[in-house]
Amino acid sequence: MTARILRPAVLVILGLIWLAPIYLLLVNASKDPAQYAADQVWRPIGDFALFDNMREAWEIGGLGDAVTSTLVYSVVGPALAVLFGAALGFAIVALRLRHGFFWFVLVFGGTVFPLQMILMPLFVGYVETEIYDTRLGMIAIYTAITVPFAALVMRNFLGGVAHSVFEAAVMDGASTWRIFWRIYLPMSIPALVAVFILQATFVWNDLLLGLALSQSEEVRPLMTAAAALQDTYGGLQLTAVLAGGLLVSLPTVVLFLSTQRIFSRGLNLGQF
Repeated sequence: MTARILRPAVLVILGLIWLAPIYLLLVNASKDPAQYAADQVWRPIGDFALFDNMREAWEIGGLGDAVTSTLVYSVVGPALAVLFGAALGFAIVALRLRHGFFWFVLVFGGTVFPLQMILMPLFVGYVETEIYDTRLGMIAIYTAITVPFAALVMRNFLGGVAHSVFEAAVMDGASTWRIFWRIYLPMSIPALVAVFILQATFVWNDLLLGLALSQSEEVRPLMTAAAALQDTYGGLQLTAVLAGGLLVSLPTVVLFLSTQRIFSRGLNLGQF
């Protein structure tokens, strides 16, 4: 009897603790700047000014300029990554690439080292090749860092496809490219979509690479622009900064809520 009461009580308490930061964000982002005070952050809102604060962050803070760049990065980079990952999985599993496991470990081994370890040589390389602070450079790095996970999932997924499918297609006269594009790739759509969603969210929320490899407002990602909303000189009011943080977080929340079924199904098919 005690366990039946204690367990729900503990879960409720943990849930409230988890929701507390969200409450603080929503309440303070909705306040008028004149109503905000550091010692009254828990007090409910007076005048509802959330949309005014969002508009200020969007227009004055420059979030609108960063949205286009971030959309390009979060779509093109993960899309190329899942194609490269699918191609690697196809080569290892279907074509039975010689030393395939070595090539897979070589690609996936890039995730062993923390990203912070390669920032300096990456920065120097970008400057020397003149792709620093360019959209092409940002797409290249976002593609490169999302390929290993895509290769892992696609290798596991395609490993569950019977090799007789490939052999039957060869007997029918299909070329290797046609087999990959018309047979294996359509079969992999659930796993491809799941990996794309996960990696697109990672790119959307990235701050470190945006700070290190971009500078101009036309190139920098959205999270980098959001981090610059409040600086030493001419920063926005904290209420607008919080509203901006809420604004840039909404797309990923909506994306996960609208695609959670196919996301879960795709990862389960990826067998990891």
